[in-house]
Amino acid sequence: MAEAADFQGTSASPARRWLRRTGALLAGAPLLAGLLQLPAATPADAAGQESPQAASSAGSVSVAVDSLTPSAPSEGDTVTVSGTVTNNGKQTVTGAHVDLHVGPPLETRSAIDTLAKKSDDLQGPSGEKIDGKYTEKFSSLTPGVAQPFSISVPADKLDLGRDGVYQLAVALSGETTAQPWDQVLGIQRTFLPWQPEEAGTRTKTTFLWPLISNAHMAAETGSNEQQTPVFRDDELAKEIAPGGRLDQMVSLGKGLDVTWVVDPDLLASVDAMTRSYQVRGADGTTTPGRNQEVAKHWLAELQQAVAGEEVVALPFGDPDLASLAHNGTNVTGSLNHLKEATDVIDNTVPPILHMKPSTDFVWPVDGAIDPSIVKVATSAGADKVIARSDSLQDNLSYTPSAARPIGGGTTAVVADSRMSTAFQGDLTKASASTLAVQRFLAQSLTLGLQTSKQRSVVVAPQRMPSVSQAQTMAEALAALQGGNWSESQDLSAAAQAKPDPAANTKVPPADTYPRSLRDQELPQAAFGQIAKTQGKLDKFKVILTRQSRVVTPFGRAMNREMSTSWRGKDVAALAYRNGIESYLDGLIDSVKLIEKSETKLSGRSAVIPVTVQNNLVQGVEHLELRLTSQNPTRLKIGGDAYEEQRVAVNGGHSQSVKFTTSANANGQAKVVAQLYTEDGRPYGAAVTFDVKVTEVTPTVMLVIGGGVLLLVLAGFRMYTQRKRAAAREAADDDTAEAGDEADGPQSEADAAQNPEASGARLEEETEAGSRADAPEQPSDPAPDTAAEGADPSGTGERVDR
Repeated sequence: MAEAADFQGTSASPARRWLRRTGALLAGAPLLAGLLQLPAATPADAAGQESPQAASSAGSVSVAVDSLTPSAPSEGDTVTVSGTVTNNGKQTVTGAHVDLHVGPPLETRSAIDTLAKKSDDLQGPSGEKIDGKYTEKFSSLTPGVAQPFSISVPADKLDLGRDGVYQLAVALSGETTAQPWDQVLGIQRTFLPWQPEEAGTRTKTTFLWPLISNAHMAAETGSNEQQTPVFRDDELAKEIAPGGRLDQMVSLGKGLDVTWVVDPDLLASVDAMTRSYQVRGADGTTTPGRNQEVAKHWLAELQQAVAGEEVVALPFGDPDLASLAHNGTNVTGSLNHLKEATDVIDNTVPPILHMKPSTDFVWPVDGAIDPSIVKVATSAGADKVIARSDSLQDNLSYTPSAARPIGGGTTAVVADSRMSTAFQGDLTKASASTLAVQRFLAQSLTLGLQTSKQRSVVVAPQRMPSVSQAQTMAEALAALQGGNWSESQDLSAAAQAKPDPAANTKVPPADTYPRSLRDQELPQAAFGQIAKTQGKLDKFKVILTRQSRVVTPFGRAMNREMSTSWRGKDVAALAYRNGIESYLDGLIDSVKLIEKSETKLSGRSAVIPVTVQNNLVQGVEHLELRLTSQNPTRLKIGGDAYEEQRVAVNGGHSQSVKFTTSANANGQAKVVAQLYTEDGRPYGAAVTFDVKVTEVTPTVMLVIGGGVLLLVLAGFRMYTQRKRAAAREAADDDTAEAGDEADGPQSEADAAQNPEASGARLEEETEAGSRADAPEQPSDPAPDTAAEGADPSGTGERVDR
């Protein structure tokens, strides 16, 4: 391979080591001949105990290299190796001493991988021991007790030759009562990059620094004007608090030359915490959030850290592109959510970070791609896909530059898989962290020495590094940026670098997508539920007077439902989706019809009121209430089988809508009230109630009509009698006045002489007066139900229910 071709030839230092080894071999020949004359078995073997080889394989003493400084030494530096040795056996180790061994350069990147897998194997090569002056001795190692060690060696004493990566082994030797001879009982190998002078051609390295978290907000907000957000938990506050994961990511990345990769959802969530917010507890109750100052401090630190650096913004919520491509494209509307998640970036990131991010990149999980993932990834407008070299593989003897065209105007930016995965696993122990740093540097230097051509390399670590992983990343990157073989480069520059014509540009087929990743994807049912929620939201928003109060929080919540953070968390993801849908159902049910009991109508026509209740904070409109008679031959509504009326109700109010009905026959009729949106779709549950019609009979109507006729005739007779009496009285008054003037006394005499005529008149007047004072006939009794107006009450009217 070409990797090995660059390291041919022998330097002066390896030649000297070869001479020393030859001399030692010749000097030990007589001793070896004497040993061959000894009995075949040692006393220990005769006693049935372990052989030296078996003891060595057991590794009874563990060696941990906790630090190696400097990580990449130069001429004049002093290399210090520190750590601990622990006797894991049952016997005390005496005459113990820790020595350093330097092996030959590792020629290839695969050789580094092999050595890393067998870093504590006693049977593997350990290299040449450094001068005995640089050793640390222990009188004894007690079982179970860890002993620290620290050895410092000038770099020129290590006999390092040409540039490259050397094996550095730390070995613990000693003897036990069962094996009373000096032997290696424990070893730990690591890597020592050696590039003492500046390389003629530096590798351009791009390191992605991700700021991504889990979904901490749902769709719920307060009913106040500010829409106080409600957080699912208070875990985000722990992450951004001093010492937290995201706090460490910002503080560590602040001094490094990196490309920041951010999820706008994280920024929006922390920004929401700078103001009033609520936290929902495990019991379902909410309490006021108290971490406003923590959120403000974190955002201020982040703004300073990204100043002058490149920021790449992922779609809102960091949607799982592979899940969407494999399980979501058959569900209507799924791709629209990805487009919305991309469009919202401009309204989220610039106002918070005060700078414009790059939105040209998408990042599938672990950089694994296939044709469907690329198609989905670029459907929202991005034209650069961050892939990884274990997905888009090359059959080359060297590592090509990251950028390569894959068709359709799309560029795959292929991150190096070895360097990108160097910081995974448990790095809480100093020894694991140190080994990861040295391995990362070793891979970087070996990559740079493969060819004299300058290349652009991208490192894309895991999305959400732990605190220990972030600290290890920062340590490795600081050493790399302080070394002599690499220089920093932004991701955009790496994507624009000239592609290597020999690099693979063919996207791998779908059947090569890793099964381990496919098993963690969101199922199609998840996208189906998201589509169902979206359908409910579409029907609900059309009746709102302020749609953004509902559409925005639910839109962002559905973006979070597609997040990569749900991988491997099927139960939690389902619970989150159910919570979103359930909350929306509750809002939809806040606008509803009030149930009605049986209604009784007496008479041929009456008014039926139906009440619409709005328990939302905002008003609703664009609704129509339809009242339908299921037996229109018996009961008509508005002159037909049904009648519709427009409805608009203010927030927190109810409105009574009144319908005019007419009955054609006695009996019971079933009536259905249903709300509809303007496009004719039913809204909410229908309300069904019975109307009992009591129609008046013809016999009763005849009796009532006869009574009314008698009353009319009696009144007419009284009227005529009073009119005649009044006329007679007026005539008598005129005659009396004339008589008084002519012969008043005579008139009185005439009356005395004709008493019968006078009595007749008196009787007639008395009868007429008596009839006039007689009581009137009573009218019909009032109806059972009071008459109601036919007009609907005003918008937002409060009614008693």
